[in-house]
Amino acid sequence: MRGARAALAFLTRLPAGRLDSADFARAPGWFAAIGLLIGGFQAVVFAGAAMLWPPGLAALVAVAAGLMITGALHEDGLADMVDGLGSGRPAERALEIMRDSRIGSFGALALGLALAARVMSLAALGPVAPATLCAAGGLSRGAMALMLRAGPYLRPRGAGSGMTGPLRTGALAGAALGAALLVWWSAGWAVIGGLAGLALGAGAARGWAMHRLGGVTGDVLGAAQVLGEIGFLMGVLACL
Repeated sequence: MRGARAALAFLTRLPAGRLDSADFARAPGWFAAIGLLIGGFQAVVFAGAAMLWPPGLAALVAVAAGLMITGALHEDGLADMVDGLGSGRPAERALEIMRDSRIGSFGALALGLALAARVMSLAALGPVAPATLCAAGGLSRGAMALMLRAGPYLRPRGAGSGMTGPLRTGALAGAALGAALLVWWSAGWAVIGGLAGLALGAGAARGWAMHRLGGVTGDVLGAAQVLGEIGFLMGVLACL
């Protein structure tokens, strides 16, 4: 379970106890499970908020709760990736821009659009929103783990540099299957649209990075999570 604790420490701001580098090497296999917990927390917040406010406001509160528990880790990656790759500069300079903590205009626009897409999708999903949100959290982070291990990882030091070894797939596959079944139970075959949207969103982030940089970084992984989650929400919504 030390790998699960390492995944919790990496993906959230929650306390996970003392850990070492070997624990983080096992963390990716638990990304989907921890993602389910994050999504489940957001789903509970959404359900509670929907009892008090209209769907749009409940969706905004749920998204904000997710940002708080994760420290906006993935959103920071999205902004950095779009700033770097959208600059049109050569790969080395793009990587330098991505490392810069300041957010440029491209990154700010990407964050605004991502927030709007999440909130509007959740508000429109209606009664299936909690289950879809929970599953999206797990599946999008499972996609991060697969992308991390597929590589190549470009930075000798960075968010994912210690997690590029062999992937233990048991917990990853179990959590991903559970997430998919959760949406199938609540939204039926619309889950197929969600999985397609997930693949398109996460795949777009990886494809852009491979084309421009020849590999992935922690920022690309964060962007893939955000775009994959949005793709899943929008894919389910499109098929309802």
